[in-house]
Amino acid sequence: MSAKRYRQESASPLGRILQNTAWLLGGKGFGAICGLAYLAIQTRTLGLKDFGHFSLIFGTAQALTSLAGFQTWRVVVRYGSEHVHAKDWEKFGRLGMLCGVIDAVGAILGCGLAAILIFGFAHLLELNPSFIHIAFWYCVGSLWALVSAPTGIVRALNRFDMAVYVEAIVPSGRLVAALIIWFTGPTVGRFLAAWAAIDILEAILYWTMARRLSPQAVRISYLFQLRRAIRENPGVTQFFFVTYMGSAIDAAMKNGPLLVVGGWVGTKAAGLYRLASQLSQALSKLSTLLTRSVYAEVARVRVASKAEEFRKLALQTSLIAGGAGLAVVAVAYFLGEQLLAMIGGDAFESGASILIPLAVAASFDLASVAFEPVLHSTGKARQSLVARLIALAALGVGLWQFIPIGPSGAAWAVALAGATSYVAMGVMAWHTLRQVDAGKIMVGLPDDAEIGPEE
Repeated sequence: MSAKRYRQESASPLGRILQNTAWLLGGKGFGAICGLAYLAIQTRTLGLKDFGHFSLIFGTAQALTSLAGFQTWRVVVRYGSEHVHAKDWEKFGRLGMLCGVIDAVGAILGCGLAAILIFGFAHLLELNPSFIHIAFWYCVGSLWALVSAPTGIVRALNRFDMAVYVEAIVPSGRLVAALIIWFTGPTVGRFLAAWAAIDILEAILYWTMARRLSPQAVRISYLFQLRRAIRENPGVTQFFFVTYMGSAIDAAMKNGPLLVVGGWVGTKAAGLYRLASQLSQALSKLSTLLTRSVYAEVARVRVASKAEEFRKLALQTSLIAGGAGLAVVAVAYFLGEQLLAMIGGDAFESGASILIPLAVAASFDLASVAFEPVLHSTGKARQSLVARLIALAALGVGLWQFIPIGPSGAAWAVALAGATSYVAMGVMAWHTLRQVDAGKIMVGLPDDAEIGPEE
Protein backbone atom coordinates (compact mmCIF):
# COMPACT_ATOMS: atom_id res chain seq x y z
CA MET A 1 0.00 0.00 0.00
CA SER A 2 1.64 3.26 -1.11
CA ALA A 3 1.76 6.43 0.93
CA LYS A 4 -1.13 8.80 0.32
CA ARG A 5 1.12 11.61 -0.66
CA TYR A 6 -0.48 13.42 -3.52
CA ARG A 7 -3.57 15.49 -4.05
CA GLN A 8 -4.46 17.85 -6.90
CA GLU A 9 -1.83 20.57 -6.64
CA SER A 10 -0.27 23.50 -8.47
CA ALA A 11 2.59 22.86 -10.88
CA SER A 12 4.80 25.73 -9.66
CA PRO A 13 6.64 25.84 -6.30
CA LEU A 14 5.15 29.24 -5.42
CA GLY A 15 1.73 27.97 -6.39
CA ARG A 16 2.13 24.96 -4.11
CA ILE A 17 3.24 27.23 -1.26
CA LEU A 18 0.20 29.45 -1.70
CA GLN A 19 -2.03 26.38 -2.03
CA ASN A 20 -0.64 24.81 1.12
CA THR A 21 -0.84 28.15 2.94
CA ALA A 22 -4.46 28.51 1.82
CA TRP A 23 -5.26 25.11 3.32
CA LEU A 24 -3.54 26.09 6.54
CA LEU A 25 -5.08 29.55 6.52
CA GLY A 26 -8.54 28.05 6.16
CA GLY A 27 -7.96 26.02 9.29
CA LYS A 28 -6.09 28.74 11.12
CA GLY A 29 -8.63 31.36 10.11
CA PHE A 30 -11.25 29.25 11.83
CA GLY A 31 -8.77 28.73 14.69
CA ALA A 32 -8.10 32.47 14.98
CA ILE A 33 -11.81 33.22 15.34
CA CYS A 34 -12.17 30.52 17.99
CA GLY A 35 -8.98 31.74 19.66
CA LEU A 36 -10.18 35.31 19.98
CA ALA A 37 -13.50 34.05 21.34
CA TYR A 38 -12.02 31.83 24.06
CA LEU A 39 -9.40 34.47 24.85
CA ALA A 40 -12.19 36.98 25.44
CA ILE A 41 -13.94 34.48 27.74
CA GLN A 42 -10.71 33.88 29.67
CA THR A 43 -9.80 37.52 30.17
CA ARG A 44 -13.28 38.60 31.16
CA THR A 45 -14.02 35.68 33.50
CA LEU A 46 -10.62 35.35 35.17
CA GLY A 47 -9.79 39.03 35.42
CA LEU A 48 -6.41 40.65 34.98
CA LYS A 49 -4.74 39.05 38.04
CA ASP A 50 -5.78 35.42 37.46
CA PHE A 51 -5.29 35.76 33.71
CA GLY A 52 -1.75 36.85 34.59
CA HIS A 53 -1.28 33.62 36.58
CA PHE A 54 -2.66 31.59 33.68
CA SER A 55 -0.35 33.42 31.28
CA LEU A 56 2.76 32.77 33.35
CA ILE A 57 1.96 29.06 33.71
CA PHE A 58 1.13 28.77 30.02
CA GLY A 59 4.29 30.67 29.06
CA THR A 60 6.43 28.45 31.30
CA ALA A 61 4.95 25.33 29.67
CA GLN A 62 5.57 26.77 26.21
CA ALA A 63 9.17 27.49 27.10
CA LEU A 64 9.66 23.97 28.47
CA THR A 65 8.15 22.30 25.40
CA SER A 66 10.45 24.34 23.19
CA LEU A 67 13.47 23.46 25.33
CA ALA A 68 12.54 19.77 25.49
CA GLY A 69 11.38 19.53 21.89
CA PHE A 70 13.94 19.02 19.14
CA GLN A 71 11.92 20.49 16.26
CA THR A 72 12.04 17.01 14.76
CA TRP A 73 9.50 17.95 12.10
CA ARG A 74 12.26 19.96 10.43
CA VAL A 75 14.50 16.89 10.44
CA VAL A 76 11.78 14.72 8.88
CA VAL A 77 11.15 17.30 6.16
CA ARG A 78 14.84 18.07 5.55
CA TYR A 79 15.95 14.44 5.19
CA GLY A 80 12.64 12.74 4.51
CA SER A 81 11.94 14.73 1.33
CA GLU A 82 14.68 12.78 -0.45
CA HIS A 83 13.25 9.45 0.72
CA VAL A 84 9.72 10.46 -0.32
CA HIS A 85 11.02 11.59 -3.72
CA ALA A 86 12.75 8.21 -4.15
CA LYS A 87 9.68 6.41 -2.77
CA ASP A 88 11.92 4.67 -0.25
CA TRP A 89 9.28 4.29 2.45
CA GLU A 90 11.40 2.12 4.72
CA LYS A 91 14.09 4.80 5.09
CA PHE A 92 11.37 7.42 5.51
CA GLY A 93 9.72 5.31 8.20
CA ARG A 94 12.94 4.71 10.13
CA LEU A 95 13.64 8.44 10.08
CA GLY A 96 10.13 9.25 11.30
CA MET A 97 10.30 6.75 14.15
CA LEU A 98 13.76 8.01 15.15
CA CYS A 99 12.25 11.49 15.47
CA GLY A 100 9.32 10.11 17.43
CA VAL A 101 11.68 8.49 19.94
CA ILE A 102 13.61 11.75 20.28
CA ASP A 103 10.32 13.56 20.99
CA ALA A 104 9.59 11.07 23.77
CA VAL A 105 13.08 11.44 25.28
CA GLY A 106 12.63 15.20 25.20
CA ALA A 107 9.31 14.89 27.03
CA ILE A 108 10.90 12.79 29.79
CA LEU A 109 13.76 15.25 30.23
CA GLY A 110 11.30 18.14 30.13
CA CYS A 111 9.25 16.66 32.98
CA GLY A 112 12.36 16.59 35.15
CA LEU A 113 13.17 20.17 34.23
CA ALA A 114 9.56 21.20 34.95
CA ALA A 115 9.79 19.74 38.47
CA ILE A 116 12.95 21.75 39.15
CA LEU A 117 11.60 25.02 37.75
CA ILE A 118 8.06 24.87 39.13
CA PHE A 119 8.80 23.55 42.62
CA GLY A 120 12.10 25.37 43.00
CA PHE A 121 11.61 28.76 41.39
CA ALA A 122 7.87 29.48 41.07
CA HIS A 123 8.21 32.17 43.75
CA LEU A 124 10.32 34.25 41.38
CA LEU A 125 7.27 34.60 39.13
CA GLU A 126 5.02 35.46 42.10
CA LEU A 127 2.80 32.46 41.36
CA ASN A 128 0.04 31.83 43.87
CA PRO A 129 1.20 28.77 45.92
CA SER A 130 -2.13 27.06 45.23
CA PHE A 131 -1.27 27.01 41.51
CA ILE A 132 2.13 25.28 41.82
CA HIS A 133 0.96 21.65 41.51
CA ILE A 134 -1.50 22.61 38.78
CA ALA A 135 1.30 24.33 36.89
CA PHE A 136 3.55 21.25 37.11
CA TRP A 137 0.93 18.83 35.79
CA TYR A 138 -0.03 21.23 33.01
CA CYS A 139 3.62 21.33 31.92
CA VAL A 140 3.74 17.51 31.98
CA GLY A 141 0.65 17.30 29.78
CA SER A 142 2.03 19.87 27.35
CA LEU A 143 5.34 18.01 27.06
CA TRP A 144 3.67 14.70 26.19
CA ALA A 145 1.43 16.44 23.66
CA LEU A 146 4.38 17.20 21.36
CA VAL A 147 3.45 16.27 17.78
CA SER A 148 6.64 17.28 16.01
CA ALA A 149 7.53 13.94 14.35
CA PRO A 150 4.07 13.12 12.91
CA THR A 151 3.77 16.74 11.79
CA GLY A 152 7.00 16.31 9.82
CA ILE A 153 5.71 13.10 8.23
CA VAL A 154 2.52 14.80 7.07
CA ARG A 155 4.41 17.82 5.70
CA ALA A 156 7.03 15.73 3.92
CA LEU A 157 4.14 13.94 2.18
CA ASN A 158 2.78 17.39 1.23
CA ARG A 159 -0.57 16.67 2.90
CA PHE A 160 -1.20 20.05 4.47
CA ASP A 161 -4.88 19.62 3.61
CA MET A 162 -5.23 16.72 6.06
CA ALA A 163 -3.35 18.54 8.82
CA VAL A 164 -5.98 21.28 8.79
CA TYR A 165 -8.68 18.96 10.10
CA VAL A 166 -6.61 17.67 13.02
CA GLU A 167 -5.29 21.09 13.99
CA ALA A 168 -8.84 22.45 14.11
CA ILE A 169 -9.39 20.23 17.16
CA VAL A 170 -7.38 22.56 19.42
CA PRO A 171 -9.15 25.91 18.83
CA SER A 172 -12.62 24.41 18.56
CA GLY A 173 -12.03 22.21 21.62
CA ARG A 174 -10.74 25.14 23.63
CA LEU A 175 -13.73 27.27 22.68
CA VAL A 176 -16.18 24.57 23.73
CA ALA A 177 -14.24 24.01 26.95
CA ALA A 178 -14.14 27.77 27.67
CA LEU A 179 -17.91 28.02 27.24
CA ILE A 180 -18.49 25.07 29.59
CA ILE A 181 -16.07 26.49 32.17
CA TRP A 182 -17.72 29.90 31.88
CA PHE A 183 -21.09 28.45 32.88
CA THR A 184 -19.79 25.97 35.49
CA GLY A 185 -17.36 28.29 37.26
CA PRO A 186 -14.17 29.74 35.75
CA THR A 187 -10.89 28.96 37.50
CA VAL A 188 -7.27 28.91 36.38
CA GLY A 189 -7.05 25.17 37.13
CA ARG A 190 -10.05 24.27 34.99
CA PHE A 191 -8.74 26.19 32.00
CA LEU A 192 -5.31 24.56 32.30
CA ALA A 193 -6.77 21.04 32.66
CA ALA A 194 -8.95 21.51 29.59
CA TRP A 195 -6.07 22.93 27.52
CA ALA A 196 -3.81 19.98 28.43
CA ALA A 197 -6.46 17.36 27.61
CA ILE A 198 -7.17 18.92 24.21
CA ASP A 199 -3.46 19.10 23.33
CA ILE A 200 -3.00 15.41 24.17
CA LEU A 201 -6.02 14.52 22.02
CA GLU A 202 -4.46 16.42 19.10
CA ALA A 203 -1.21 14.46 19.51
CA ILE A 204 -3.06 11.13 19.39
CA LEU A 205 -4.99 12.18 16.28
CA TYR A 206 -1.82 13.45 14.54
CA TRP A 207 -0.08 10.08 14.97
CA THR A 208 -3.23 8.33 13.77
CA MET A 209 -3.33 10.48 10.64
CA ALA A 210 0.37 9.95 9.92
CA ARG A 211 -0.23 6.19 10.16
CA ARG A 212 -3.19 6.36 7.75
CA LEU A 213 -1.28 8.47 5.22
CA SER A 214 1.86 6.33 5.27
CA PRO A 215 1.18 2.93 6.86
CA GLN A 216 4.44 1.49 5.54
CA ALA A 217 6.41 4.28 7.25
CA VAL A 218 4.72 4.51 10.66
CA ARG A 219 5.53 1.08 12.08
CA ILE A 220 6.50 -0.04 15.57
CA SER A 221 9.24 -2.30 14.12
CA TYR A 222 11.24 0.76 13.03
CA LEU A 223 11.70 1.73 16.67
CA PHE A 224 14.32 -1.03 16.86
CA GLN A 225 16.28 0.28 13.85
CA LEU A 226 17.33 3.68 15.14
CA ARG A 227 21.06 3.24 14.51
CA ARG A 228 20.32 2.29 10.93
CA ALA A 229 18.22 5.45 10.56
CA ILE A 230 21.17 7.54 11.70
CA ARG A 231 23.51 5.80 9.20
CA GLU A 232 21.04 6.30 6.35
CA ASN A 233 20.85 10.06 6.92
CA PRO A 234 24.41 11.45 7.01
CA GLY A 235 24.67 14.61 9.08
CA VAL A 236 21.33 14.07 10.82
CA THR A 237 22.87 14.13 14.31
CA GLN A 238 24.48 17.50 13.69
CA PHE A 239 21.25 18.80 12.18
CA PHE A 240 19.36 17.63 15.29
CA PHE A 241 21.73 19.63 17.44
CA VAL A 242 21.45 22.76 15.33
CA THR A 243 17.64 22.65 15.16
CA TYR A 244 17.45 21.98 18.89
CA MET A 245 19.62 24.99 19.67
CA GLY A 246 17.48 27.06 17.33
CA SER A 247 14.27 25.96 19.06
CA ALA A 248 15.80 26.65 22.49
CA ILE A 249 16.71 30.16 21.38
CA ASP A 250 13.18 30.58 19.99
CA ALA A 251 11.82 29.56 23.38
CA ALA A 252 13.93 32.18 25.09
CA MET A 253 12.88 34.87 22.63
CA LYS A 254 9.16 34.06 22.56
CA ASN A 255 8.52 33.24 26.21
CA GLY A 256 11.45 34.88 28.00
CA PRO A 257 10.07 38.44 27.83
CA LEU A 258 6.73 37.32 29.33
CA LEU A 259 8.49 35.62 32.24
CA VAL A 260 10.76 38.65 32.72
CA VAL A 261 7.71 40.92 32.83
CA GLY A 262 6.06 38.62 35.38
CA GLY A 263 9.14 38.49 37.61
CA TRP A 264 10.22 42.11 37.23
CA VAL A 265 6.95 44.04 36.96
CA GLY A 266 4.22 41.75 38.33
CA THR A 267 1.48 39.26 37.54
CA LYS A 268 -1.02 41.84 36.24
CA ALA A 269 1.59 43.22 33.85
CA ALA A 270 2.23 39.67 32.63
CA GLY A 271 -1.48 39.27 31.87
CA LEU A 272 -1.47 42.53 29.92
CA TYR A 273 1.65 41.47 28.00
CA ARG A 274 0.16 38.03 27.29
CA LEU A 275 -3.02 39.40 25.73
CA ALA A 276 -1.06 41.83 23.54
CA SER A 277 1.27 39.01 22.54
CA GLN A 278 -1.64 36.71 21.69
CA LEU A 279 -3.24 39.39 19.54
CA SER A 280 0.01 40.14 17.71
CA GLN A 281 0.44 36.41 17.05
CA ALA A 282 -3.10 36.23 15.69
CA LEU A 283 -2.40 39.17 13.38
CA SER A 284 0.86 37.58 12.19
CA LYS A 285 -0.48 34.01 11.91
CA LEU A 286 0.49 34.13 8.23
CA SER A 287 4.14 34.02 9.33
CA THR A 288 3.72 30.61 10.96
CA LEU A 289 1.68 29.25 8.08
CA LEU A 290 4.11 30.47 5.44
CA THR A 291 7.03 29.01 7.38
CA ARG A 292 5.42 25.57 7.34
CA SER A 293 4.59 25.73 3.63
CA VAL A 294 7.88 27.32 2.58
CA TYR A 295 10.02 24.92 4.59
CA ALA A 296 8.42 21.88 2.99
CA GLU A 297 8.45 23.35 -0.53
CA VAL A 298 12.06 24.58 -0.34
CA ALA A 299 13.12 21.09 0.74
CA ARG A 300 11.20 19.66 -2.20
CA VAL A 301 12.61 22.13 -4.73
CA ARG A 302 16.12 21.43 -3.45
CA VAL A 303 15.86 17.80 -4.57
CA ALA A 304 13.67 18.24 -7.64
CA SER A 305 14.44 21.56 -9.35
CA LYS A 306 17.24 23.69 -10.72
CA ALA A 307 19.12 26.52 -9.06
CA GLU A 308 17.22 29.29 -10.89
CA GLU A 309 13.85 28.04 -9.64
CA PHE A 310 15.24 27.63 -6.13
CA ARG A 311 16.42 31.26 -6.00
CA LYS A 312 13.24 32.58 -7.62
CA LEU A 313 11.09 30.81 -5.04
CA ALA A 314 13.02 32.35 -2.12
CA LEU A 315 12.75 35.89 -3.55
CA GLN A 316 9.05 35.64 -4.41
CA THR A 317 8.18 34.34 -0.96
CA SER A 318 10.15 37.09 0.78
CA LEU A 319 8.34 39.83 -1.17
CA ILE A 320 4.90 38.42 -0.39
CA ALA A 321 5.72 37.99 3.29
CA GLY A 322 7.23 41.48 3.54
CA GLY A 323 4.01 43.04 2.29
CA ALA A 324 2.01 41.02 4.80
CA GLY A 325 4.32 42.24 7.58
CA LEU A 326 3.58 45.88 6.77
CA ALA A 327 -0.15 45.14 6.91
CA VAL A 328 0.25 43.62 10.40
CA VAL A 329 1.92 46.78 11.72
CA ALA A 330 -0.75 49.00 10.17
CA VAL A 331 -3.58 47.03 11.81
CA ALA A 332 -1.84 47.11 15.20
CA TYR A 333 -1.20 50.86 14.97
CA PHE A 334 -4.68 51.97 13.87
CA LEU A 335 -6.90 49.34 15.51
CA GLY A 336 -4.82 47.86 18.33
CA GLU A 337 -6.42 49.70 21.23
CA GLN A 338 -9.95 48.95 20.06
CA LEU A 339 -9.16 45.27 19.51
CA LEU A 340 -7.65 44.87 22.99
CA ALA A 341 -10.62 46.57 24.62
CA MET A 342 -13.07 44.46 22.62
CA ILE A 343 -11.37 41.19 23.66
CA GLY A 344 -10.29 41.85 27.22
CA GLY A 345 -12.35 44.80 28.35
CA ASP A 346 -11.29 48.22 29.62
CA ALA A 347 -8.64 46.74 31.96
CA PHE A 348 -6.62 45.55 28.96
CA GLU A 349 -6.98 48.67 26.81
CA SER A 350 -3.59 50.05 27.89
CA GLY A 351 -1.91 47.06 26.21
CA ALA A 352 -1.80 49.01 22.91
CA SER A 353 1.65 50.34 23.81
CA ILE A 354 2.78 46.69 24.04
CA LEU A 355 0.96 45.49 20.94
CA ILE A 356 2.60 47.90 18.46
CA PRO A 357 6.25 46.88 19.09
CA LEU A 358 5.21 43.21 19.16
CA ALA A 359 3.56 43.73 15.77
CA VAL A 360 6.80 45.29 14.49
CA ALA A 361 8.66 42.19 15.69
CA ALA A 362 6.08 39.96 13.99
CA SER A 363 6.51 41.87 10.73
CA PHE A 364 10.23 41.10 10.74
CA ASP A 365 9.40 37.43 11.30
CA LEU A 366 7.07 37.55 8.31
CA ALA A 367 9.59 39.27 6.06
CA SER A 368 12.29 36.72 6.88
CA VAL A 369 10.08 33.65 6.39
CA ALA A 370 12.17 32.20 3.54
CA PHE A 371 15.61 32.80 5.05
CA GLU A 372 15.89 29.83 7.41
CA PRO A 373 14.43 27.25 4.97
CA VAL A 374 17.02 28.36 2.39
CA LEU A 375 19.87 27.97 4.88
CA HIS A 376 18.65 24.61 6.20
CA SER A 377 18.03 23.09 2.77
CA THR A 378 21.49 24.06 1.49
CA GLY A 379 23.41 22.65 4.46
CA LYS A 380 23.90 26.04 6.14
CA ALA A 381 21.85 25.33 9.26
CA ARG A 382 24.66 26.49 11.53
CA GLN A 383 24.48 29.95 9.97
CA SER A 384 20.81 30.28 10.94
CA LEU A 385 21.81 29.27 14.47
CA VAL A 386 24.46 32.00 14.54
CA ALA A 387 21.85 34.54 13.41
CA ARG A 388 19.52 33.44 16.22
CA LEU A 389 22.30 33.73 18.78
CA ILE A 390 22.97 37.28 17.60
CA ALA A 391 19.25 38.06 17.91
CA LEU A 392 19.16 36.53 21.41
CA ALA A 393 22.05 38.77 22.45
CA ALA A 394 20.13 41.76 21.07
CA LEU A 395 17.08 40.69 23.10
CA GLY A 396 19.17 40.49 26.27
CA VAL A 397 20.59 43.97 25.69
CA GLY A 398 17.11 45.29 24.90
CA LEU A 399 15.58 43.85 28.06
CA TRP A 400 18.42 45.24 30.15
CA GLN A 401 17.94 48.72 28.68
CA PHE A 402 14.15 48.86 28.26
CA ILE A 403 12.57 46.78 31.05
CA PRO A 404 12.54 49.77 33.47
CA ILE A 405 9.88 51.24 31.14
CA GLY A 406 7.60 48.30 31.95
CA PRO A 407 5.87 45.73 29.72
CA SER A 408 6.17 47.98 26.65
CA GLY A 409 9.92 48.07 27.21
CA ALA A 410 10.04 44.27 26.99
CA ALA A 411 8.01 44.47 23.77
CA TRP A 412 10.48 46.94 22.22
CA ALA A 413 13.30 44.57 23.18
CA VAL A 414 11.49 41.85 21.21
CA ALA A 415 11.19 44.23 18.24
CA LEU A 416 14.93 44.96 18.43
CA ALA A 417 15.68 41.22 18.43
CA GLY A 418 13.36 40.70 15.45
CA ALA A 419 15.12 43.39 13.44
CA THR A 420 18.52 41.98 14.32
CA SER A 421 17.47 38.46 13.29
CA TYR A 422 16.07 39.76 10.01
CA VAL A 423 19.29 41.54 9.07
CA ALA A 424 21.65 38.77 10.19
CA MET A 425 19.75 35.87 8.64
CA GLY A 426 18.92 37.89 5.54
CA VAL A 427 22.58 38.61 4.82
CA MET A 428 23.42 34.91 5.25
CA ALA A 429 20.54 33.75 3.03
CA TRP A 430 21.45 36.31 0.33
CA HIS A 431 25.06 35.12 0.35
CA THR A 432 23.90 31.49 0.10
CA LEU A 433 21.65 32.25 -2.89
CA ARG A 434 24.60 33.90 -4.62
CA GLN A 435 26.61 30.72 -4.08
CA VAL A 436 23.74 28.73 -5.58
CA ASP A 437 23.75 31.01 -8.64
CA ALA A 438 27.51 30.61 -8.98
CA GLY A 439 27.21 26.82 -8.86
CA LYS A 440 29.16 26.55 -5.60
CA ILE A 441 26.13 24.95 -3.92
CA MET A 442 24.27 22.35 -5.94
CA VAL A 443 20.51 21.90 -5.78
CA GLY A 444 18.20 19.63 -7.73
CA LEU A 445 18.51 16.23 -9.34
CA PRO A 446 19.60 15.21 -12.85
CA ASP A 447 17.40 16.45 -15.67
CA ASP A 448 15.88 13.03 -16.24
CA ALA A 449 14.73 12.74 -12.62
CA GLU A 450 11.02 13.10 -12.14
CA ILE A 451 8.81 14.02 -9.24
CA GLY A 452 5.12 13.29 -9.41
CA PRO A 453 2.35 11.02 -8.30
CA GLU A 454 2.76 7.31 -8.47
CA GLU A 455 1.06 5.61 -11.38
